[in-house]
Amino acid sequence: MLSFELKRELSFGNLRESFFQTVSNSSWANESYLVAAEISEEEEFRSELSRLSTSFGIGVIKLNFDDPHSSDIIFPAKYREALDWETINKLTMNSDFKEFISTVKIDITSKKIHKKEYDQVPDIEALKRKSDD
Repeated sequence: MLSFELKRELSFGNLRESFFQTVSNSSWANESYLVAAEISEEEEFRSELSRLSTSFGIGVIKLNFDDPHSSDIIFPAKYREALDWETINKLTMNSDFKEFISTVKIDITSKKIHKKEYDQVPDIEALKRKSDD
């Protein structure tokens, strides 16, 4: 499973908050990414982003709005074989998350993905329209 934390921009002003939101959501995923459309090019910022990525195994993606399939993985996520089941169990107190986990379990055991049970992924044009709002 993958988790993504999506931000409009990433700079020193929001790095710690954004990064640790990603870390807190990473316990239930094999790979976790912090994704932003704009990422500061400042050398000191990139050095700190690299350090945090390496320390916590969180990947960073620069989102290409015009062609999301061409987005750049700046730092790859570290794949985690074992998930934090204690935290996952606590998160299932949230009914939406509990339903999500139940759906994933059904799909894994049946070896068939039931796409209608998941959020629809809008096409690229719809994503662009939403970003302009």
